[in-house]
Amino acid sequence: MSATIEAHRPAHGIPPSGPSADETASLEDFGGIEIADLDLSRPLTEAQRDRVMRLFRKHPVLVFRGQNLTKDQQYTFTLNFGEIEGAHVNRLVDSKNYTPVHTVSNLDADGNPSEILRERGNYYWHSDKSYHAVPSLLTMLHAVELPPKGGETQFANTAKAYSALPQAVKAEIEGLRAIHSWEASRIQCGGRPATPEQIAERPPVDHPLVRVHPDSGDKALYLGNHASHIVGRPTADGQALLRTMIQHVQQPQFVYTHRWQQGDLVLWDNRCSVHRALPHEAMGVHRRVLHRTVVKGSVPY
Repeated sequence: MSATIEAHRPAHGIPPSGPSADETASLEDFGGIEIADLDLSRPLTEAQRDRVMRLFRKHPVLVFRGQNLTKDQQYTFTLNFGEIEGAHVNRLVDSKNYTPVHTVSNLDADGNPSEILRERGNYYWHSDKSYHAVPSLLTMLHAVELPPKGGETQFANTAKAYSALPQAVKAEIEGLRAIHSWEASRIQCGGRPATPEQIAERPPVDHPLVRVHPDSGDKALYLGNHASHIVGRPTADGQALLRTMIQHVQQPQFVYTHRWQQGDLVLWDNRCSVHRALPHEAMGVHRRVLHRTVVKGSVPY
């Protein structure tokens, strides 16, 4: 690996270090936008839908404040963006009718707050379902129950991060492809090993390390906890490169920290961002419940 790149290895099983919530950029400086004048519980008019889609093509994160959505209403709103994906194998769901609108929470099987993380990977930088041959276009979360403090979600703008790389590094990583897999994700976050069913359903895939956004034409780094190594490079070298790139991406100027308010609906573009959850205080006491939907995307290039 070139001397232009320095590797950093995080401690096994502990989320990589990153900026605190107070160090990061504002939503506007990050490149996101807040939309305050829409009631998403009602079907969008054609003009409203065109506006939302136009903003989504320009901004990696959209924030809608003060929403009060049922699962049915969130499902209907999500359909404006395309085909909704279901939950992955063995994810707990609480609705047989709307399994694509599933719950992200700190609750155990009995519905009680728990400090035992059921989904450790949520606390590592990742792009949703990059372990699919056709990964996710966008993800949205709707805040249903929030703890009194903490539980923020951080987003990193991988297009801005790519643009800021030295030209020598851009030349070095151009054309490289990374292996993404569900199994590798479980290993790298120190979580429960993937089951044979999970491995069979989602075998490893490879995607470009630098992908082109199909709407803007901008290049963005495509990486995260699901990416394990680089095709055609020694495993250790590829892992070191990926660690270095994720360290670069999480610099404070590329990161927005969303401090959740009741009723927030936040959606983001997985093609040009990575994200992670931050833990909240007294996770065994306070509930954190959000409803999640994911829209199927296209093959990265």
